[in-house]
Amino acid sequence: MTPWTRAIWVLGAVTSALVISGCAVNPLTGEEEPMFMSVQEELALGRQMAPEVERALQGVIPNEALQRYVDRIGQRIARVCHRPDWEYRYRVVEDPMINAFAVPGGHVYVTRGILEKLTSEAQLASILAHETAHIVARDSAASMSKQQLMQAGLLAAAAAAAAGRADPRAIGAVQLTEHFFLLQYSREDEAEADFGGLDYMVGAGYSPHGMTETMQILMDEAKIRPIEFLSTHPSPENRLRYLRETIAYKHPDTQGLKVGKEEYQTTVLDFLKTHPKPRKRREP
Repeated sequence: MTPWTRAIWVLGAVTSALVISGCAVNPLTGEEEPMFMSVQEELALGRQMAPEVERALQGVIPNEALQRYVDRIGQRIARVCHRPDWEYRYRVVEDPMINAFAVPGGHVYVTRGILEKLTSEAQLASILAHETAHIVARDSAASMSKQQLMQAGLLAAAAAAAAGRADPRAIGAVQLTEHFFLLQYSREDEAEADFGGLDYMVGAGYSPHGMTETMQILMDEAKIRPIEFLSTHPSPENRLRYLRETIAYKHPDTQGLKVGKEEYQTTVLDFLKTHPKPRKRREP
């Protein structure tokens, strides 16, 4: 059986499975959503895509202290999320865009551009918690599932690779990554990630005000230039309003929760001031 025949076979099998039982429960909402791939396939897809995503975002910043710091914050969040048994990986990339990405299967990337705008560990935790909530909800996989006609051949090939029935080198990790950057979450997905992320960061010991502060920072930046991170989110004003309302009734007592301005300044901002910026951004 040729790789192409295997891909077609897998496509038929996956499509049939979708018709029969192609739904998964989103733990953030408790509701069933269309789902085109299994958890195992999603995890395999994430492992395949992660190196290409890193390359597209100009590579991982070569500083172990910075990477350990960000990953440590992320792991605190991962331990209190709805899927703590997954392997999560939080990395900082060189890209100057103000952005963050959740790759299927537990890979979270924050850009140099967004780190330069934040001022505290709690603000960084809000970004990582939001992206972790996207992973928990399997929003990337769900988004692909909702675009079956456009995705069918690509997902069949990915499923074949994940199941070990095709040569992963023939699937085209670059193609998968390029397609990933074109995906957009719905505004409902983004709002759910806000609410879920808010609970996660508080559960991990961080002040929820870090999320509203981050939102205000991004709104201020958006007055100067468009912010990709806000492109599919609910309107910034509405987002800030519902976040403040949620904090007021759900997390009113923030005493003892971490802010971490000094740690963020010394570990992140002081380093980035001296770390040379990439000469040219490579478009994903």
